Amino acid sequence: MKKISAWVMLAFYLLLFPFENESPYAREVNSSTEVLLTLEECIKRALIASPEIKEKEYDLEIARAKLREVNANRFPKLTFIGMVGPVQRARGDHIYSPDQVTEVNGLSDFEKIDVNMIQPLYTFGKISSGLKAAAHGINVKKAMVTQKATDIVLKIKEYYYGLLLAREIRRIVMNVKQDLDTAQDKINDLLKRDSENVDEADLHKLNTYYGEMERHLQEVEKSIKLAHSALKMYVGITGDIDFDIASATLKQVDKETGDLSLHIEKAKKMRPEFTQIKEGLLARESLVKVARSDYYPSIFLGGLFSYAQASERTRIKNPFITDEFNHLYAGVVVGAKWDIDFGITKAKVETAYAEKLKLAKTREFAEAGIPLQVKKAYLEAEEAKNNIISTKKSYKAARKWLVIAVANFDMGIGPAKEIFEALAAHAKMKVEHFKSIYNYNIALANLSHATGEK
Repeated sequence: MKKISAWVMLAFYLLLFPFENESPYAREVNSSTEVLLTLEECIKRALIASPEIKEKEYDLEIARAKLREVNANRFPKLTFIGMVGPVQRARGDHIYSPDQVTEVNGLSDFEKIDVNMIQPLYTFGKISSGLKAAAHGINVKKAMVTQKATDIVLKIKEYYYGLLLAREIRRIVMNVKQDLDTAQDKINDLLKRDSENVDEADLHKLNTYYGEMERHLQEVEKSIKLAHSALKMYVGITGDIDFDIASATLKQVDKETGDLSLHIEKAKKMRPEFTQIKEGLLARESLVKVARSDYYPSIFLGGLFSYAQASERTRIKNPFITDEFNHLYAGVVVGAKWDIDFGITKAKVETAYAEKLKLAKTREFAEAGIPLQVKKAYLEAEEAKNNIISTKKSYKAARKWLVIAVANFDMGIGPAKEIFEALAAHAKMKVEHFKSIYNYNIALANLSHATGEK
């Protein structure tokens, strides 16, 4: 019986270590790994490599180009038309000509240049309001870039902590499998010696636990591969380049949740969604003014220049007669352009105003929903923090249970199934403890995301 006791204590040696210590499987990072990244380095690389962020940045460039387009409306617009071709010969003057307009008595080459200029002077707010709308639109796109960046940071944290959690669970499962392998050999040996402490049912129960461990191991291996691949993709590492994370074990983030009201106030100041709504409303107000400006004319300064000459046509100098193929004139005017269609303009104004009211309702929803999101993340962090404490107590209790079960079995007063049950509870609570740590870290990540932090 002393030999059995020594074996049992040795078989469960690794599981009896306090969970704060690393197991022999803790360091899985290969020293030859080409790229080894911490969480902060993963985030930094992902923010640079993310195509989703680049997509939003191109939207920002489009908004900037739109501002330049609107701003260009303040400057003169020139229309240039140049023509070259043959024209009918025309001799004489405005009183007599030997040539007839209905007859082709000869052809002449001609060149013509027309230049028109329009310089807006006053548009009743069309240009100025358009500039404001475009400028606020740029701020909206900047906030969208920031929002996408915070989303990427949250994803990186989820994959990083998820990979660590999966590896912790794999270590636990591997430890249990090793102990079950040794236990199976010992039970078979005791059965051969007709020991009263074990029977065939114990062997079947052990095989049942072993099958469960195999199933859990397959699941966790799949989770590790998926989390690792996703993280590798987000940090921009392609091809066969070897990559791994620098952290060896899953540890609780050294950060307190703080005061809920402060987080809510921070969210109101930092959340990019609030910036988008604020700037979007200002843009919508300006667009309403742009639509209303169509009720009024646009005042402009105009200039024109026209020159045409044909070698075989007599230039007529009578100011009342203009030859389109042989002339020179220029002028400057002040004019007004007014498209009077109040039905269409009214509809445009109503549409722009409705878009503004729609965004105002979005603001109301955000003002109520975002604080709720902050509160949810805060409460989840508090819950996870308490669960870390409770699962730690449960883990220690399961450890004591396992020690007692082993001792009772050793003394011949406890069945083998008690060891299996204690072992299962011990492994389960160890997994739950790491899940609590993961949930706390993710809850803090969600809280940072909810308040607009990266």
